[in-house]
Amino acid sequence: MSKPLYLVAVDGSEFGERAAERAINLAEQIGAKVKLITVMDWSYLQTQVIDGVAPPLLDRAKQEVNVTKRVLTPLVDKYHNSTVDITTELVWGVPVEVILEQVKTSHANLLFVGRHGRSRIVDILLGSVANQLAHRVGIPIVLVP
Repeated sequence: MSKPLYLVAVDGSEFGERAAERAINLAEQIGAKVKLITVMDWSYLQTQVIDGVAPPLLDRAKQEVNVTKRVLTPLVDKYHNSTVDITTELVWGVPVEVILEQVKTSHANLLFVGRHGRSRIVDILLGSVANQLAHRVGIPIVLVP
């Protein structure tokens, strides 16, 4: 029988870091594996064209290196002494859709997501990745404040 897998969506925020901490601490207790994923939404990185002036395109590979160094590497370094098997992945796409697909393809047993703690009104207006996942994911989800 394979070890359970905890999928953790991290975004470089303190909320994502707390989600990773909770997942890794629980995984240590029961012998689960942890996969940390971060999603790059390309549409937010592209600048807008204004009056026919084309801005310089962002270098996708450079962005991946920067986000990996800023988001994933510090978490792996922080828990390098842990007994937990920790893997990472950076994926491009719409965060909710990518995370749902990752849950399915990796056969994750539990999803950890940091909750930014905004008001319900702000979540309704702007949307919330955590809220959308809580309503759509088919496995238990831990929303970490």
